[in-house]
Amino acid sequence: MGENIHQIANGTAKVSKGGKRKLWAHPDPEATRMAEFMRALNQKYGLRLESYEDLYRWSIDDIASFWAEVWDFTGITASKQYEEVVPKSAPIFPRPDFFAGSRLNFAENLLYPANLKIDENSPAIIEATESGSSTITWAELRSRVQECALALRSHGVVESDRVAGFLGNHANAVAAMLAAASIGAVWTGVSPDTGVTAVLERLVQIQPKVLFVDNAVLYNGKTHSSYQKVKEILAGLKDLKAGVMFETVKGSEMKIEGLEVGEGRMWTYDEFLKSAGDLSAPLTFAQLPSSHPLYILYSSGTTGAPKCIVHSAAGTLIQHKKEHILHCDIRPGDRMLYFTTTTWMMWHWLVSALSAGCTIILYDGSPFHPHGDLSMPVLIQNLKITHFGTSAKYLSILEQKRIFPLQEPHNLDLSSLKAIYSTGSPLAPSTFEYVYSAFPPTLNLGSITGGTDIISLFGAPCPLVPVHSGEIQASGLGMAIAAFSPSGAPVPDGTDGDLVCTLPFPCQPTTFFSSSPSLGQQKYREAYFETFPGVWHHGDFVRFEETTRGIVMLGRSDGILKPSGVRFGSAEIYNVLLRGFGGRVADAICVGRRRETDSDETVVLFLKMEEGAVCDEGLKEEIRSVVRKELSARHVPGVIEECFEIPVTGNGKKVEIAVKQILCGMKIKVGASVMNKECLEWYREWAETH
Repeated sequence: MGENIHQIANGTAKVSKGGKRKLWAHPDPEATRMAEFMRALNQKYGLRLESYEDLYRWSIDDIASFWAEVWDFTGITASKQYEEVVPKSAPIFPRPDFFAGSRLNFAENLLYPANLKIDENSPAIIEATESGSSTITWAELRSRVQECALALRSHGVVESDRVAGFLGNHANAVAAMLAAASIGAVWTGVSPDTGVTAVLERLVQIQPKVLFVDNAVLYNGKTHSSYQKVKEILAGLKDLKAGVMFETVKGSEMKIEGLEVGEGRMWTYDEFLKSAGDLSAPLTFAQLPSSHPLYILYSSGTTGAPKCIVHSAAGTLIQHKKEHILHCDIRPGDRMLYFTTTTWMMWHWLVSALSAGCTIILYDGSPFHPHGDLSMPVLIQNLKITHFGTSAKYLSILEQKRIFPLQEPHNLDLSSLKAIYSTGSPLAPSTFEYVYSAFPPTLNLGSITGGTDIISLFGAPCPLVPVHSGEIQASGLGMAIAAFSPSGAPVPDGTDGDLVCTLPFPCQPTTFFSSSPSLGQQKYREAYFETFPGVWHHGDFVRFEETTRGIVMLGRSDGILKPSGVRFGSAEIYNVLLRGFGGRVADAICVGRRRETDSDETVVLFLKMEEGAVCDEGLKEEIRSVVRKELSARHVPGVIEECFEIPVTGNGKKVEIAVKQILCGMKIKVGASVMNKECLEWYREWAETH
């Protein structure tokens, strides 16, 4: 199934027919859980699946049988078995009811992983901050969830109520979420680095009954009190029944006086637990239908109020278990850290690794403190992390700074590391090469793609196929994805197109949260099914490679550049800049401009320069020359301009669409999700004078 090609370190990595370098292949693919799964299918169904492509094709040709086998193989605990996996020939919209008739609880599946013998005194969670780490055992986590659930019930929280967390990435956040899920309440999380307006844009829409908050946040060596933000948030949530404050930063003030809560009061967490009375009652798990709501996540909200996306319990659970156990080959006792906030879907993905018996590492703080650029590698070494997840931006920063943790003078021991996962934006080919030269060459570098919309992955890591430079390894099992032309027809491999999914999948949202169910469904349809009726339109611009079937991310569909009718993604420009202009260009944003008076679209490239670097005509011409040589004449920016800042969301994604709309003369409302939206005024002024 594979060949051992861990040869990047000594310069002997192979090159595929398509010119993409093979950087990794699993040394023993037959020993992986995915290979075990494939053998079980062959035996049960009399199949002859021999490769990942065979397995993938079967998974989308017979989605009902595939998801039934995932249910059994990964271990789903349910008090009542499903009557049907999915109706035959069900459309993708309206969303079909997967595993109808089953009754289960998401929290139970994470706290008591099926078919696994777990020592209750072994670590379930390791909390890590800039100042140290602490361990929470499985027994301790279960106890925390039990107490919190009893307190929530005592305050009137019932099935389908919303419970919110304005919280950092720590164990109490996980315990509160699992407590809510044990009851059947719906959890939503917003990171404490989010501005008050952005928080209220989200929470006012869903009207939570209880809000959990931190007393303070530790970041980059400094303690930041949450009091003022919390006070303003509470003032905007008129229907809140209770607020609860965790002592997240020990020694920082636990001030609840003056915090007015809509219809209730503010509690310290200790007071909240005591208010429940007897805390000795056992932890019970509400047994709920498979499509019962579990999470509310939010669209980016970069050009208006965020949409409230509702995800189901069983859909989220089975998709995450499939990805963790089959695609990531996670085993009990492995240790996963994903550098994330509680707002980002990757937090939910990380927490679900508990269901595979994995120890999850919750890091709350700056990725560059206290050991500068080596802070995360040092944490990997000290905590023996096996799976490390981060953003493409973080890895590109290490690449630009030429950080080599294994080499002198650092000499870190990262031998525990089995995988690095990267998402949030496309991972440049040069960054693939960097990772395999700077980190253990035996690891699987999994560039992955999916999103908040599906709370999981369309493009996934895979232990049965190699890693090729610049490519996501494979389409996720059971996800019938393809690239479509603007006319709605599939395009051949090797051709750029819009990412779509053509068949139902269990982690589709159930709806968009709304006081009117019909309005929620209408917004849901408009978001994903209007561009190509009957097909999920994801909003990414991609290419499936001819020789490898790997996926190349080219940017967002709404940010596609179309000079003279030729479509390409901004990621192609960014890759050129990262590869050839590091040290001079710190960052960039590339958009298309076409005003009503323009006969064609102009590619406009804004450069944020490194300190001391100059954006002069010589640099601009050098960029044009390299883009022309490496891409084409059509890719060459018509305008190259220096800017002082790049607008980004809280997850570090560039806000291309807002800049594009500003340059095209459109009047837009910029959502509070843009972390540095004040810089957009500079783009408005530029557009008015150019």
